[in-house]
Amino acid sequence: MSGILDLLNSPIGKTLISGASKQFGQDESKTSSALSAALPLILGAMKNNASTPDGAAGLLKALGNDKHSGGILDNLGSVLGGGGVDNDVLQDGAGILGHVFGGKEQNVAQAVSKSSGIDLGSAMNILKVAGPLVMGALGKETRQQGVNNQSGIGDLLGGMLGGASTDQQSIVNRLLDADGDGSIIDDVAGMILGGEKKKSGLGGLLGGLFGKR
Repeated sequence: MSGILDLLNSPIGKTLISGASKQFGQDESKTSSALSAALPLILGAMKNNASTPDGAAGLLKALGNDKHSGGILDNLGSVLGGGGVDNDVLQDGAGILGHVFGGKEQNVAQAVSKSSGIDLGSAMNILKVAGPLVMGALGKETRQQGVNNQSGIGDLLGGMLGGASTDQQSIVNRLLDADGDGSIIDDVAGMILGGEKKKSGLGGLLGGLFGKR
């Protein structure tokens, strides 16, 4: 099974990047960078939540909803069409972010904003679009593979995160543990950018994760 970031190199990913960049008034390189951060952060938070029986059950129930069957992957052109992003998608995305990040989605948006160079509002909108996309990809995989328990969903999430799953959990945990003073967000954004930590430790690992070796 391919990783979530492989999606961005597919035809679906190119439609997503092009459509989102036009919708939110950002150039495609910054939009691609923002999505490269947003997708694994959302997936990593879901993996964190699914590490408990209740969390896994809640995620599997949500994935069983027809809304998350994977149809969004086939309809990105209409979702990100010229008339504005479908409001139902944005509302669904806001609900998904609130659930997986537990109210800390502003912290995540700040990290995505700083790592990609887009403004905070656009970062939040990209996260709102990315949420339903991740759920659609997960929902499609759970149906195809017959995933119906905590172990199965944990393995699926780990597989979609790829070899960077452990490193990704570190960044997710730091974002969710942030106390709101902004310092951790600065650290995390610096790591994503491959800043002060260079290639050693977590900074180097995250540099590799986001393709900035």
